[in-house]
Amino acid sequence: MMTVVTGGSGSGKSAFAEDKIVSFGPAKRIYIATMHPYDEESHKRVARHRKMRAGKGFETVECYTGLKNLDFPENAVVLLECMSNLAANEMFEEKGAGEKTVEAVLEGIKKLSSQVRHLVIVTNEIFSEAASYEGDTIRYQEYLGIINQNIGKMADEVVEVVYGIPIWYKGGKIIENAVE
Repeated sequence: MMTVVTGGSGSGKSAFAEDKIVSFGPAKRIYIATMHPYDEESHKRVARHRKMRAGKGFETVECYTGLKNLDFPENAVVLLECMSNLAANEMFEEKGAGEKTVEAVLEGIKKLSSQVRHLVIVTNEIFSEAASYEGDTIRYQEYLGIINQNIGKMADEVVEVVYGIPIWYKGGKIIENAVE
């Protein structure tokens, strides 16, 4: 089963996604971390997310590019956080896919979803901002939009978390105490 969780910054999507993984019961829980920490703010965000996962039984695997190169056991439940970072890494890092970002990411998602029991993917809702962008930022938005549309179509469930409240667009089951 594949679930896509989206929402804006600070919406509660990460807590919801973690609780979704925990709701699957005892299993090998793997957290794929895609944020490549590069400054003080990103190191603080990584520390905050590690603290949120503490005690939930996650094994962390860092993957900044090349998702298709990862292998996991079929009984694993996997949380990939987050698609927005993975897409940016593939676009801009030296080892990334560059112009082939969409293809590389989707290939990795297809392989990952075929390997594991449950896959939960977190992505950011960045498309309702009023700001106007140019150049690489527009290309990034286009790539992320295409990726999000495709993973939404592949997913069994699509949920947006707004103010800590899950809004289901596809599939869905309310999880008790999912977002606090």
